[in-house]
Amino acid sequence: MKNIKLGLMIGYSGQQMSLPMDKIKLAEELGYDSVWTAEAYGSDAVTPLAYIAAHTKRIRLGTAIMQMAARSPTMAAMQAATVDALAGGNRFIAGIGMSGPQIVEGWYGQPWGKPYHWMKDYITIMRKVFARDAPVTHDGQQLPLPLPADRPGAMGIGKPLKSILHTNPNIPIWTGSGTETMVKLTAQLADGWLPLGWTPRGMELYGDWLKEGFAKAGNGKSMDNFEIQAGVGVHITDDVKAGLALLKPTIALYAGGMGHKDKNFHKDRMVKFGYGDAANRIQELYLSGRKEEAAAAVPDEYVDEQNLIGPEKRIRQNWAAWADSGCTGISIGARQTEAIHLMADIAGSKENIAAE
Repeated sequence: MKNIKLGLMIGYSGQQMSLPMDKIKLAEELGYDSVWTAEAYGSDAVTPLAYIAAHTKRIRLGTAIMQMAARSPTMAAMQAATVDALAGGNRFIAGIGMSGPQIVEGWYGQPWGKPYHWMKDYITIMRKVFARDAPVTHDGQQLPLPLPADRPGAMGIGKPLKSILHTNPNIPIWTGSGTETMVKLTAQLADGWLPLGWTPRGMELYGDWLKEGFAKAGNGKSMDNFEIQAGVGVHITDDVKAGLALLKPTIALYAGGMGHKDKNFHKDRMVKFGYGDAANRIQELYLSGRKEEAAAAVPDEYVDEQNLIGPEKRIRQNWAAWADSGCTGISIGARQTEAIHLMADIAGSKENIAAE
């Protein structure tokens, strides 16, 4: 069974800003490799990591994800470089992604545009900022830099600049993605991937796309120098059925209501995993306000495939398939402190510290 790096997924805050520092410190003590924040339309992903950096020593600090429409690529690079420097260097992972058109246009007021070119330009500009080889210019299709004079409102006197901060040139850039074109682009240009949907069938569903991206990158790029950070919910319980039911409302929210009826990446994921009829029914129920029925319509099998639920013995048995799925790391989503302990024991993460 493959050695897997563990991450702790804390997501974004709810109505009140809070960080589970007790769990984060515990994860670091237990040998977890990384901790991950997120953002939607509330707390941002970067600021909490600066606080976490001040209260930890070793654990890597990742964004899953920084929404690209929320900040320019130069600002994303500045934020990543600033937190990495404050944290002592080589700790920050700049996870970036598109989010969905409802947030991009409704919250940030940015046009959806062409996501492929947006991502391509974004990664390229961030790398130039980190490298500091020259003042940053970029002839991008979506994000040209400096801003061309023919753009509405432009003065046309933008000056190429180089970061004042001597940044860590090796800050890794990962992307959160799930569509064919974006996964291929991720494999081609990024250092790692935060897949929108990964299970023990991950390589079966995405492997060919990754290979195509690696081939386009050239220079010997492969899984040997690329990271995949999957995510799995963990819940210890003797009542498997009840444990599965606990997670269904969240799945119904995302597949049914997190996105436009005709543009919902979470629903698309259900379809890709072979649950098309259920996905359509969940969305229909959710958008009509029948949220409890939508949750009840989530198949047990779909929840079980993406999570580790049940008594300790069942979780240990099911972990083997995850560890051998082709990912290099797995972020744990867990409400229970004992689940954080259990996964460290199963993955042998304390031994990883001793080996460093």
